[in-house]
Amino acid sequence: MFSPEGPRLRELAVQALSSVERGYDLLAPKFDHTPFRTPDSVLDATASALWRTGPFGSGLDLCCGTGAGVDVLRQVCEETVTGVDFSTGMLDIARARTRPPGPPVTWVRADARSLPFGPVFDLVVSFGAFGHFLPRELPGLFAQVHSVLRPGGRFVFPVVAPPRPGSLTYGMLLGFDAVMRVRNAVRRPPFVMYYRAFRFGDMWRELTRAGFLVEFWALPEFGQRRDGSPRVRLVVARRPEG
Repeated sequence: MFSPEGPRLRELAVQALSSVERGYDLLAPKFDHTPFRTPDSVLDATASALWRTGPFGSGLDLCCGTGAGVDVLRQVCEETVTGVDFSTGMLDIARARTRPPGPPVTWVRADARSLPFGPVFDLVVSFGAFGHFLPRELPGLFAQVHSVLRPGGRFVFPVVAPPRPGSLTYGMLLGFDAVMRVRNAVRRPPFVMYYRAFRFGDMWRELTRAGFLVEFWALPEFGQRRDGSPRVRLVVARRPEG
């Protein structure tokens, strides 16, 4: 995070004291050099899994940031690809990046909770965005995704197995969320970014309520935990036909 290309501590502090939108506008030029960007290993594994069931027609990268998920979609979609994000700064960086050959890309500035599309997509993906949504916002968010998918279309995103209580990682994430809650209690506008707010059971329940049929695909590239469960899975939520 503090490499020569990444943001300095002071820059991260300014970002965290801003709104989510303004914070990402400020972070955008250095975002790809932070741990906040989804690792290439997860992106590549997702693309491989989608290849096995594709190809797809048109794709949408929800909360696309600088467009890493768009590159996944361009590998598995044959018609068009769209990236949507509410940060102008992130979209500016996404537009400026050189990308490999693939279908044309459209960049749209919009809030994921109010998408400006009809049911025109066959595949929606999202990477690392759900910590920016409070649990009470999930029903509306998933309803929006359902509304922009064609019948039979899929909403796909990776989830990492949660750290075990008592582990160092668990303590670090718990501490981070506690700091953010204190920050949001004393300063406005809030900066919504919680690592432990997006819970597996809540996610499954709200996807089902939104009308999706939900499956979980293990990503074998990341192996298994001691209990035999996958370290990383793809959530595959399908809008039923008809």
